[in-house]
Amino acid sequence: MSSSANTSIAKKARTKAEADFATWLMMAKLGGFDDLPSNAQSFLTDYRARLETMSEDESTALAVREVYSAYYSEMGGVGAAPEPKARISTTKGKIVRVQRRLKPQAGLSAERHWMSPMIRTFRPALLILAIMVALIVTYRFLML
Repeated sequence: MSSSANTSIAKKARTKAEADFATWLMMAKLGGFDDLPSNAQSFLTDYRARLETMSEDESTALAVREVYSAYYSEMGGVGAAPEPKARISTTKGKIVRVQRRLKPQAGLSAERHWMSPMIRTFRPALLILAIMVALIVTYRFLML
């Protein structure tokens, strides 16, 4: 398998691992530990055991790394899961916000950039209107 395919798998596995672990942790805190899948329960049990010897941040990072490695191999990644690139994160309380680099949007000039959100929301409304008009015209045509 090519390295670009492994990189793609690694990114997907890392994103899924972070989201799933956060979800599992929240469900466990809300009393839904028994409703979680067995693999999630084992990851959380290991996480809780590590909290006795290390900080919450270290234990969380290690747990996410374990889930990531498992997902990487499940998704067909070859070899050991590569180390992810370091992300810049800011913490406020217990909420972690990840800051990502913004990619410049090609094809949009600075003058038209303010219209981009409006165009996105206008298209579905226009499509619904066109379908409704087509249905009314069809109904009247068939009723004559």
